[in-house]
Amino acid sequence: MARVSPAAPSCHGESSTRTAPALSPVVAFVGAPNVGKSTLFNTLTGSKRTMGNWPGTSVEIGRGAWPTTRGPFDAIDFPGAYSLDPQSPDEELTRDLLIDAPIQERPDAVLVVADATALTRSLYIAAQVREHPYPVVLALTMLDVARRRGIRVDTTALENHLGCAVVAIDPRKGTGFDELEDAVGRALEHADQAAPRERDLPTGEADEFALADERFAWIDAAVEASTVRAANAPVALTSRIDSVALHPILGPLLFLAVMWGVFELTTTIAAPLQDGLDQLVSGPVSDGARWLLAALHIDHPVVTGFLVDGLIAGVGALLTFVPLMAIMFLLLALLEDSGYMARAAVVSDRAMRAIGLPGKAFLPLLVGFGCNVPAIAATRVLPDAKQRILTSLLIPFTSCSARLTVYVMLASTFFPDRAGTVVFAMYVISVALVIVVGLLLRTTLWRTMGSSPLVLDLPPYQVPVPRIIASVTWVKLRAFLQTAAGIIVACVTLVFLLQATPAPGADGRFGAVAPQDSLYAASAEVITPVFAPAGFDDWRTSGALVTGFVAKEAVISSWAQTYALEDPSAQDAEQQGRSQLGRAIHHTFETTSGGHTTAAIWAFMIFTLAYTPCVATLAAQKREIGWGWTLFGIALQLSIAWALAVAVFQILSRVL
Repeated sequence: MARVSPAAPSCHGESSTRTAPALSPVVAFVGAPNVGKSTLFNTLTGSKRTMGNWPGTSVEIGRGAWPTTRGPFDAIDFPGAYSLDPQSPDEELTRDLLIDAPIQERPDAVLVVADATALTRSLYIAAQVREHPYPVVLALTMLDVARRRGIRVDTTALENHLGCAVVAIDPRKGTGFDELEDAVGRALEHADQAAPRERDLPTGEADEFALADERFAWIDAAVEASTVRAANAPVALTSRIDSVALHPILGPLLFLAVMWGVFELTTTIAAPLQDGLDQLVSGPVSDGARWLLAALHIDHPVVTGFLVDGLIAGVGALLTFVPLMAIMFLLLALLEDSGYMARAAVVSDRAMRAIGLPGKAFLPLLVGFGCNVPAIAATRVLPDAKQRILTSLLIPFTSCSARLTVYVMLASTFFPDRAGTVVFAMYVISVALVIVVGLLLRTTLWRTMGSSPLVLDLPPYQVPVPRIIASVTWVKLRAFLQTAAGIIVACVTLVFLLQATPAPGADGRFGAVAPQDSLYAASAEVITPVFAPAGFDDWRTSGALVTGFVAKEAVISSWAQTYALEDPSAQDAEQQGRSQLGRAIHHTFETTSGGHTTAAIWAFMIFTLAYTPCVATLAAQKREIGWGWTLFGIALQLSIAWALAVAVFQILSRVL
């Protein structure tokens, strides 16, 4: 039958190789959001899953090989959609490939994933797909949740009414997959017999309203024929919890308490693990590197300095934050898999819509607290171009996980007894900044832009599955490690070369120059006076901020390099690593602030929060909204960051 284009560009624009053979049947996974579609897709394709943009679009889809006893199926995870009537670019892609594409470019079969607890809503897209000659299989999820709510679904009766195979599955527990594979295989074998369902429309009526009414009537008949609801069904646990979690007053307070607990728990558990890694890097690893160089008769100071004071000090300082990131990602994955994060979206959406921001824009903004790059790509779900531009400009103010490493390091150094609370405060400030800047832009540039409410299916509360939690945590941690292995190594190398090169007119030679006389220091000194009103006008601090343009993790690595080069003779483990680095940074801020250390460090953290996140974010913005708006965003971020930093220092230095 038909074959979909064999390759799709990745999210970075390069072509990715198809993971299934060229003649593998193509199976499209479609369904509404939060029905378990992507969980099912991820489980079936496993490590063979890839992500990419569909050719000719900017919409990201999942693609992978689904290994079966009949041979691999080429599985495609389309964006979540309630219907084939597009309201956004991702929904438009689903319709284009299923309905509007030429026959030879369409998938061979469609797997519709439906939620048994919300069957009427889930079946609307199934009704639309069944109006076309596709082999269709319906995968029914959340049957266990439906049973707890007193709902029984007869899959055989539902199958007879829909005219396609219906398979009960549980993507979280991995049950029903053999039956699903068999049903899809049989549907493909009899693809030539697939026929559109017959529609019961009055003569002469074929407009969209008549079609929609007919579909709902067909769906109601299917649900009535296959579903039995207990007369005395107990009140669902989800409903009882939501009475608090979604309460207009208690809901936001609960959300703040939960997030404070996450940050407090993260910093408390991670601290001893970070100390252990710090001692490992600054002690045995550094000593081992020196011993190995000596054993190889490599005693050139440039080589030793680059490997020990450059790569090991810079990258090692960053890698000590791996336990912190792992714990943070684990806790957030628990909240997400339990179903609570969807409630957090609803609670926060109310506040956003109260000031006129698009309700649906909260979804990409929420993603931004993990990483700004996929968050900007997620703005494609917004139907209006103005909303996409506005949200893309606000996302850099969401405090991504890269900035978390800087907050934790500074909070642990300057506020050791309240580190978790300080980090939590930075995220509260980030949310406030998004709201205020959004209101400012909305009332100046886009006064006539309408707002739309957030439409979101709330999943039931569930006990998190360890397999899913571990997978989500590892994916995010791996991305963090890839950054450390790529961008950070490049930054460390560049910073070392600049620090090893004498500035024009300075004494010394390459590899033998005092840090303050290096080209790195001279370059940083150019912008250092700008930060004098904010209390941190030191070349080591401004240099770290410059490298932070590449990646916020580089702030720590550049600091580690700079202060390691200033005192390379320190050998005592208690005087090295994060403890020594913390004391050195503390001394710098105390000096530049004139004794107002607390005011200066708060000003620095807020500047770090507000200024441009990284070059990857800029690339994502350029792709989504163009160079003009991207440059406007950079100017906006730098202006707000500097103004806030100065205001914070000037105010706190007078009241503290």
